[in-house]
Amino acid sequence: MDVEEITTETVRPVSRAVLGQRWTDLAFLHWAVDPERVAPLLPPGTVPDTVDGVTYAGVIGFRMERFGFLGGPGVPYLGTFCETNVRLYSVDAQGRRAVVFRSLEAERLIPVLVARVSLRLPYMWARMRLTRAGEELSYVSRRRWPGPRTATNRMRIRVGEPIAEPTPLEHFLTARWGLHTRAWGRTRHLANDHPRWPLHRADLLDLDDTLLAAAGLPGLDTPPASVLYSPGVPVTFGPVTTP
Repeated sequence: MDVEEITTETVRPVSRAVLGQRWTDLAFLHWAVDPERVAPLLPPGTVPDTVDGVTYAGVIGFRMERFGFLGGPGVPYLGTFCETNVRLYSVDAQGRRAVVFRSLEAERLIPVLVARVSLRLPYMWARMRLTRAGEELSYVSRRRWPGPRTATNRMRIRVGEPIAEPTPLEHFLTARWGLHTRAWGRTRHLANDHPRWPLHRADLLDLDDTLLAAAGLPGLDTPPASVLYSPGVPVTFGPVTTP
């Protein structure tokens, strides 16, 4: 199998925006994991994507803004909300690198229900808060539905210097141009398109997390191998441009 290269800009440009949104104030926390451990957690037809013999589990907190459909303006109120997801890294038989979401906490119930029904994504309704004081950002999440209600996350980071040239690992963890999900009887790939990530170094000041364990990844209680911050990018999802 030929696996596509890791690139700073998409290798599959979206030809028509089905969904549009902006991701803002992202904290990327990642732990190295044995690929054999996460393989059973991925959709059929995909395998763990690896770098230097390991794969990674990520907890990513951010604010979703201006979520809208078919290139239209963002939906008022419902289109802006906090989100924190647990994700893994996958590659399919066509060599497409992507992410697999094990859970996605969000504070608006209607988007949660729509995503669960339409794409079978594991969105969870949660009480959430994202605050900023200078260069320090705090992310708080407590699951409301469907449970377990003990699934919570609290993390605080300090934003550092911009990264002029990310390392190969930092590209691996952030330059992802699609997701894999199991929906309607088969594994599907949904492409996304956005500008190159503006990344910063970041220090983890505080972390109290049970989302990883609730997502099938207990025991990741060591400090993360990578902590990054991004002010954000506009994103579109949709069918890709064909040659």
